[in-house]
Amino acid sequence: MKKYKVLIVDDHKILLDSLSLLINSIEDMEVTGTLGDSRNVADFLADHDVDILVTDMNMPYFNGIDLTLKIRTRYPDLKILMLTVNDTAETIREAFQAGISGYITKKASKEELTKAFHTILRGEKFFSGDVMKELLNPSMMVSEEVDLQDLKALSARELEVVKLIAQEYSSLEIAEQLFISPGTVENHRHNILQKLGVKNSIGIIKYALKYKLI
Repeated sequence: MKKYKVLIVDDHKILLDSLSLLINSIEDMEVTGTLGDSRNVADFLADHDVDILVTDMNMPYFNGIDLTLKIRTRYPDLKILMLTVNDTAETIREAFQAGISGYITKKASKEELTKAFHTILRGEKFFSGDVMKELLNPSMMVSEEVDLQDLKALSARELEVVKLIAQEYSSLEIAEQLFISPGTVENHRHNILQKLGVKNSIGIIKYALKYKLI
């Protein structure tokens, strides 16, 4: 039987250990590595075959969304499952906009985790029961729909650039972070200004603040 290789990223050692035991007990899953520092993920992926990345949301250095944005374009086939205690509709929306494959809370059972793995491996999105309740909360539905329409104006790569501009990175620094040329960064910057209808980086930063991208 094929064993799917899973990498777990979380800054809590006890969770890494317990989650490793749980995932290894799933018949067709195998933990190939655990990382407590999100900065080491890119190097690990470069040296190891990984089918599924399981990541927490709230971590030092790169949170789950930043980590997804950082690696998604380099590893388009990698399945990314967000496993977190944070289940607000806003965070869920931002995570899927960044390119995750599934979102599940740490309250989930082994059965639900297994279902999440198999669902995302089929190329489908997975929402845990708790997540679905939050997304269907009537108080969130109108505002979330408006936000999604505005966010759809930008591509995932352009959203990455927006976030880095808002953090005051230069075009050269952004190019180094995203493994692209400075000229490509400038092209993205021009397209972002056009799509958002703003004149300069101040307008981009206001957009990032409005949608809590930083």
